[in-house]
Amino acid sequence: MTHASASIRAAVQDLQGSRIRDVANAGLGRSDVLAFWFGESDEVTPDVVRQSAIDSMTQGETFYAHNLGLPALREAIAAYMQGLHGGQIDAGRIAVTSGGVNALMLAFQTLVNAGDEVLAVTPVWPNLTAQPAIMGARVRTLSLVPGPQGWQLDMAALREAVTPATRVLVLNAPNNPTGWTLGREEQAAILAHCRQTGTWILADEVYERLFYDGPSPGQDAAPSFLDLAQPEDRLIVVHSFSKSFLMTGWRLGWMVLPPSLTEAVGKLIEFNTSCAPVFVQRAGITALAHSAQITPRVVQHLKTCRDTLVPLLQAVPGVQVAPAPGGMYAFFRLEGHPDGVQTAKRLVTEAGLGLAPGEAFAPEAAGWLRWCFASRDLQRLHEGVRRLRVWLGHGT
Repeated sequence: MTHASASIRAAVQDLQGSRIRDVANAGLGRSDVLAFWFGESDEVTPDVVRQSAIDSMTQGETFYAHNLGLPALREAIAAYMQGLHGGQIDAGRIAVTSGGVNALMLAFQTLVNAGDEVLAVTPVWPNLTAQPAIMGARVRTLSLVPGPQGWQLDMAALREAVTPATRVLVLNAPNNPTGWTLGREEQAAILAHCRQTGTWILADEVYERLFYDGPSPGQDAAPSFLDLAQPEDRLIVVHSFSKSFLMTGWRLGWMVLPPSLTEAVGKLIEFNTSCAPVFVQRAGITALAHSAQITPRVVQHLKTCRDTLVPLLQAVPGVQVAPAPGGMYAFFRLEGHPDGVQTAKRLVTEAGLGLAPGEAFAPEAAGWLRWCFASRDLQRLHEGVRRLRVWLGHGT
């Protein structure tokens, strides 16, 4: 009789465990570690949003909902997206999901057959390459190129890489971990090329409101494919309440779909989660109703965090870092420390500083480190850099 693990699908057996968790495990039980390794703010969800979920549960809303989400939430999301991007975004194109992770998996389940080619632009959050692999896809990657002004996309290389054999192009912009953000001209060129090749674009735009280079931070969003695309273009855009509404633990997201895909995705939701919890969806409705108060404040504070941390890091000898136009991370390299995993583990145990290793996001990011700067207390950022300087031997 063979061991049970021998019958696990190879695509699952071969999944890489979280290297961020590997580093975090090195700090378990240590209250003195300043943790910046996970991608979330340390600020709790606003009171008004939490209260709406409490009210919903008090009223007994503990039953199943429509697979695609409460009509009121789908309408609210459609109005919110129209306000940001205009165009033909109605509730019939919205699917409510149990988090952005769930939305991405649903997208791959909808589009990818075993053996299909999926191209992902990296470095990127590892789920975006692991999920198509779970579906049996052949996952190829195209790396962003690091430079003095941050990471950039080689458009000529992208055009060459995306062919009629490419079923799905996966793009996360603003990007986790690099902060790279697509420009409008780049998006137009990518959309036109993918129309020619018949390639689907899966755009993970969960960080679109965390965009700092617009004329009015917190009021605008990063460029979106939704600004350019037609409703029936081969485009799925994934969003989440997690980042710009401080709702990471709620597990609530959404997809903007071509109208012809909505019914099929609704069926898939039935076979995955059935629906998002009603009280969580009520919180989402409230968050959108208060978005003009919540999100600009969050974004302005995150910009302050970025503008605090990056100059401090730039002043440390041997650090290579550029301010990112979007996201909530400083992605940097330490001269003379080529192994990011070992460096991150040493920083935890020797300096009490918790960062994520670049290897968690792509092999080409070896030696880089990700610092989530979403901190209520700016002094934590100052203290974190002080610990890094001491560890490197550059101060006390």
